[in-house]
This record gives sequence, structure tokens and C-alpha cells, in this order.
Amino acid sequence: MALSTDYKITWCPGCPDFIIKKAIEKAVQELITKGYKQEDFVMVTDIGCNSKIYDYLNLSGFYGLHGRTIPAALGVKIGNPKLTVIGIAGDGGTLNEGLDHFIHACRYNTDITFLLFNNQVFSLTTGQATATTEEGFMEKTHPSGVKEKPLNPVVLALEAGATFVARTSSLDLGGMSQIIQEAIVHKGFSFVDIIQPCIVYHDTSDFLRKNCYKIEPMDLPKAIEEARKWDYAPQGKIPMGIFYQVKEETFEEKNGLK
Repeated sequence: MALSTDYKITWCPGCPDFIIKKAIEKAVQELITKGYKQEDFVMVTDIGCNSKIYDYLNLSGFYGLHGRTIPAALGVKIGNPKLTVIGIAGDGGTLNEGLDHFIHACRYNTDITFLLFNNQVFSLTTGQATATTEEGFMEKTHPSGVKEKPLNPVVLALEAGATFVARTSSLDLGGMSQIIQEAIVHKGFSFVDIIQPCIVYHDTSDFLRKNCYKIEPMDLPKAIEEARKWDYAPQGKIPMGIFYQVKEETFEEKNGLK
């Protein structure tokens, strides 16, 4: 069964969401060849450019409210722990409206994979700042520039207890697909921060191409130290790869859900 649907794709031409979609397809297809069943995958999204992917992937799914991807994904997993659940949301829905859900999902270590499409703006509503927008960024709601420091979701996930934490670039199809596959296979809460340009409102394409470096998994203190090296500004070097991975009892195991 094909992983792409025949729905007309309405992303902007050249949007990195096309590459992310391809990376997810590649990861899922490879897992199917290893014994996973397509009908056991469930995709949960909310609202935004990222969440249009719900229409473009031929997977079972749930289309939810903005900022509420994670509680819906958790509900799906509790309802049927045998399903392979992938949550997808943007930086606005996750770290503005949905921040409390994100923190507690990390803490619970529920066995879902969460992919953060992080372009650092609310793209669908024409470029307003989110919790990961850099200081000084000017847009219509911040005509004199954003004054607050951005959140670092990788550090937040590590501190909150996520057992798989990674960052990848939407411009690296192969590396992104491999990390997504490893995140899905991991038992526990897997968080992947996918850094992507918004080519209309926040185009960081050249910066991403020139300033990413690869890392290998490390222990928790070193992972936090490494994650703090980039503060989501268009300057400095960006660590990419799996920061931390550990096997711990999942939420489902703790609560006797099988």
C-alpha cells in the first residue's frame, strides 16, 4: 500500500515540509520491511502547515486541536498500546499553547514518537513569533523586534525526562530519515526537533547549510551541555544528531497496559 495519498499538496513550492514528508515515508517504509505493519501506524497532528501532512500520508490518524497533539497521541496509545504512534506539531502549537503537554509527556515516558516541525514562526498565520523565535526578529506583532529569549526544546526535553532526544535538519533527508526511524523503534518518549526554514517568513536555509555539525549520543549532563551550545539564533554552530538515549520503564509498562 502506497504511503502517499492523492490529495493535492498545498504547501508553498520549495517548502522543506516536502523533504520531511519524504523522510517520514522513507523511515516508515524501511520499518515495514523489518516487520512493522502499515496498519499499526497512527499519526496524530494538530493545526498548521506541518499538520497538513495528515492529508498526504496514507496512515491511520487523528486530526486534533492546535497545541493538543500530545494528549491526543497519548490517548491513542493508552487505548491500544500495540499501535505505533507518531505525533506531529509545530513550534507554536507545541511550545506556546501545548507546552505543559510536552513537559509531562517527557516526564511520563509514554511510548510515542513526537516530531517537532520547528521553523521558529507561526507560518500558517503569516509569520508571527513563537517560543523558539530568536531575539530581535521583527514581524507584524513585534515591529520593534522580539525581546524575549527563545526556549530551547532540546534542553527542555532532556531536563523533563525524555528517554530519546534528537535534533535534525529538514535539509538532510538521509540523516533525518534515519533519526526518525531510530526514534520510532525506541521504547519510550522519543523527541525529534526538526529544524527547518520557512522560506516565506523565516528563511534560515543558508545558515542551516553552513553551520550544522554531527554529534553522537552522550550521557545526560553532557547532552544538556551540548544542547545549550546553540540558542536558536541565526548564528553559531548547531549540533545535530541523537543527544541522549536510555532505556527506562514506559508509562504503559508502569500502568500495566499491554
